[in-house]
Amino acid sequence: MISILSSQLSVAQTANSQQYKYVFTVAKDGSGDYKYIQDAIDAMRVFPLERITLYIKNGVYNEKIELPDNNTDVSFIGESVDKTIITFNDYSGRGKLTTFTSFTARISGNRFYAENISFVNSAGSVGQAVALYVDADKAVFKNCRFLGNQDTMYLAGENSMQYFLNCFIEGTTDFIFGPAAALFDSCTIRCKSNSFITAASTPKEKQVGFVFRDCKVVVDSAVNKVFLGRPWRGYSKTIFLHCELPKEIAPEGWNNWGNTDNEKTAFYAEYKNYGEGASKDKRAGWSRQLTDKEAKDLVDNQFSKPRNWILETATKKTPFKP
Repeated sequence: MISILSSQLSVAQTANSQQYKYVFTVAKDGSGDYKYIQDAIDAMRVFPLERITLYIKNGVYNEKIELPDNNTDVSFIGESVDKTIITFNDYSGRGKLTTFTSFTARISGNRFYAENISFVNSAGSVGQAVALYVDADKAVFKNCRFLGNQDTMYLAGENSMQYFLNCFIEGTTDFIFGPAAALFDSCTIRCKSNSFITAASTPKEKQVGFVFRDCKVVVDSAVNKVFLGRPWRGYSKTIFLHCELPKEIAPEGWNNWGNTDNEKTAFYAEYKNYGEGASKDKRAGWSRQLTDKEAKDLVDNQFSKPRNWILETATKKTPFKP
């Protein structure tokens, strides 16, 4: 009897997929299905039978959102990156909030896709304040903005790989941090203070952490010394390849976070960077300049499997059709 009931339940859950809603629209003016993004998320079928698309019309969505791990295969498509804004102002130390609960958006559903959206933490210079917390695997962000100060982006998930294409990321201290493997292609990185761009916490067994390829680092007018990264954990791994680095990059490039033992375990490397801040002469002796083969192995080979899906997804044109 149990076997029969289980079989019937399975059929009921997987048959007639069209009975479920797979396209939603959020609009502040009330012209969509919902006015709030979280309301749309809460209405989505978990573990959907096909991809769910949420169109988000232009507007400032002042809300803290969470896409749980059972909301897989979801796309957020904004109307325009400068005018489709998700923002909140939580920060570590506000009540019982910590760095990891200060997020504006937390994305946990695997195979997430976002395009033309700004993720903002508007708390200001108050310490750790996360705009994006993403622990989803195979998450893709295309033409998005991530605006904040300290700890703007937490790339979580020790077994997760994430991809950022043509994105804009700004912050002050350690504003790209976490244990995930993440590839940044053709992104602009804006440094708002004299500090550190990355703080990876790559697990010891992972071969690759953060990789920046064909990116451009820019700095505000008051900035005169920025480090490419420092190790939040001892086996931090970060690489900059073919990136444009300004003169304000510290000559040594990398920082050991006050612990010389980190120099023995962290993997910090560069490959054919250019610009006034790309000089190799005074780089930290424990960092590396990659060979052609090393660069190919560390990027193409390590990202090959997820990258096939990621690139196929990211290069598709998704028209805004709310």
